[in-house]
Amino acid sequence: MGAKSQFLRDMRKRISADQMEVQRRAHLFVARNTTLPAMVRHRAQLALNSLNNGEGRLGAVKNRCVETGRGRGIISKFGLCRFQFRLKALDGELPGVHKASW
Repeated sequence: MGAKSQFLRDMRKRISADQMEVQRRAHLFVARNTTLPAMVRHRAQLALNSLNNGEGRLGAVKNRCVETGRGRGIISKFGLCRFQFRLKALDGELPGVHKASW
């Protein structure tokens, strides 16, 4: 049950990050603009830090397997962990993926 709750938390963070992206970019532009006064830049940095209680950060989003919720060994093109990728490839459920033999 832990993996499912982690997967749901990650999905919530992804949605939150998408919604806050425009605001985050605006604050970031102001905070990094050296032609503006230091006080304005400082306020923009504080607003950036407190954006959505920290859930708007893209660094908080972790790739997880869409089948099992596993957070390690993810093949990002398919969104699957290595074990689920292997099972689906062997069953022929992934188009264009074949077992290699040489």
